[in-house]
Order: sequence, then structure tokens, then C-alpha cells
Amino acid sequence: MFNNILEYTLKHKGKTAGAEGRIAISIAGDNQKHKKLVAQLVDLTGFDTVDTGSLAESWRQQPGTPAYCTELNEAELKQALANAEKERALAIRDLIMGNLISKGSWPSYEEILAGNRSLQMGNK
Repeated sequence: MFNNILEYTLKHKGKTAGAEGRIAISIAGDNQKHKKLVAQLVDLTGFDTVDTGSLAESWRQQPGTPAYCTELNEAELKQALANAEKERALAIRDLIMGNLISKGSWPSYEEILAGNRSLQMGNK
């Protein structure tokens, strides 16, 4: 459930429920009871939850999609999930990874986030 946000975000960006700028995390699954439990864990960690539906739809939150590691609020995340293009996700993922590798040294949190967001916006 926490593989579609950055480690820094998980560690430092959680906020209380209802706080302005609270980041949302997408979840998917085929068992409603389990998703409810996961949503409670996400909330306790300081993030909102967006349910993307079944496991068959979980590709919408995977690497190369606008929802992956772009640290969005609930409304933005819902839009990013809707904008996901399965056919393009692998190419975008590879472009993002290539950009990270080409930097020579590991980029900062801000650089990773900006790169993920700009590539997603630029490829839409």
C-alpha cells in the first residue's frame, strides 16, 4: 500500500485528518473488508485514501502512471488515476528511471518529486 509514495513522504509528510495539503494514497483490492482495514492504517499514518477498485485496476497506481510517487491530494490523485494510460506507463516509467540514473548522484526528494510530476504532465 505504501509503494506508490516516496519514502521521505511516508516518513515526513503525514498530517492529521482534515489538514490542508494532506497527501492521498491509492489502494486497490478485491476484498472490501481488507481495503477498509488498509484505509484505516493509511489514515493513522497521516494520509487520505483513494480506493481505485479491484486488483485488476491497480495498474492505475503503478510506476509510469500519473498517480505513482507524485504525492497528490485526494482530488488530484483521483484525477491522476483517471488520466492513467496503461499502454504508456512502461515507457514513462523507463524514462523516469533513466532520468534518475543519469544524474550521477541520487537526486533529492524535491528533485525526484518534480521530475515525476513534470514527466507526467509533459506526457499527457
